[in-house]
Amino acid sequence: METRNFFSFFFVPLCIGLVTLVILFTWGPYTPPYATDLLDCTTNSAWCASKNRFQSKPPNSLVKNKNHHNHNHASDAPHHPLDPLTVQELNKIRTILSSHALFKSSSPYALHSIELEEPDKPLVLRWKKGDPLLPRKASVVARASGKSHVLTVDLTTSEVSVHQSGSNSGYPMLTMEDIIAAASVPLVNARFNRSIIERGVDLTDLACLPVSSGWFGEYEENRRRLIKVQCYSVKDTVNFYMRPIEGLTVLVDLDTKQVVEISDKGASIPIPRAANTDYRYSAQELSKVIKLVNPISIEQPNSPSFTIEDDHLVKWANWKFHVKPDARAGVIISQARVRDPDTGELRDVMYKGFPSELFVP
Repeated sequence: METRNFFSFFFVPLCIGLVTLVILFTWGPYTPPYATDLLDCTTNSAWCASKNRFQSKPPNSLVKNKNHHNHNHASDAPHHPLDPLTVQELNKIRTILSSHALFKSSSPYALHSIELEEPDKPLVLRWKKGDPLLPRKASVVARASGKSHVLTVDLTTSEVSVHQSGSNSGYPMLTMEDIIAAASVPLVNARFNRSIIERGVDLTDLACLPVSSGWFGEYEENRRRLIKVQCYSVKDTVNFYMRPIEGLTVLVDLDTKQVVEISDKGASIPIPRAANTDYRYSAQELSKVIKLVNPISIEQPNSPSFTIEDDHLVKWANWKFHVKPDARAGVIISQARVRDPDTGELRDVMYKGFPSELFVP
């Protein structure tokens, strides 16, 4: 694996949620369905009609370097019991589940999480390179027919085990479909739209984003999947986060796509001005830009100090450890060992750790 791919393991899982939302609402062609009784989407909404906010081609910074060799992950194969699921394994899981009774009906379903179900620790510790791989299994969290399901898929036998089923199975992680749907729900509510207009905000200048899922008291009695939505004004700035519509929060049911509750307590709170909120370099007045520091260059003329074996085994200085991305935890470092300078033997330091849980006071 190349150096760039290695570092992507650290930054992509930790930043994917924020990056996705920023791209979705400031670059991507998002067109939610608005209420036609109070707002004509095709003639009024910036989300639907504006061609200026959405670029027809990606900016230069997103164009791939033609000289960079892209790794073909479709041919990846696991080499270690803790290696993440490969593209081929994910495709096999999808095929297995598509024929399972829970997902064969015509009702829509969503796979919220598909992760490696790690073998028991004693089995992993006994495994040595060159041994046959331990049985590969996947842990799956899915929503089907309005219920949450937790399953295990055995990639060797193609067997599916259902561990939890029913309305009390908790909350799976949000999907991008959940986020997009939640963002459009407030605008089908006439009361919400009237509140926006009364605040002096044009509905064409509105951007809504889900901000949090969690516990919402009395509405939890039926174990509904709920999320709060906050809205902003995009007028005169791409940095709409600087222009929140304070005191207005909408509680949305993710399954029924309906507004459960509207908290409207900040009608008198002014919306911050858009002036000087554009963070893009092209929007800055160059005459006012102060040169504070000189350029810095970090180089490794003798190549990097680390090497990578079998895509996930890292050797750095006198350390050796396994690294993989995880949708929930971010980066996972496993079986970290250090070579004792006195004996020359590898000493076990940590079986499993999450950099996302590292706090430095």
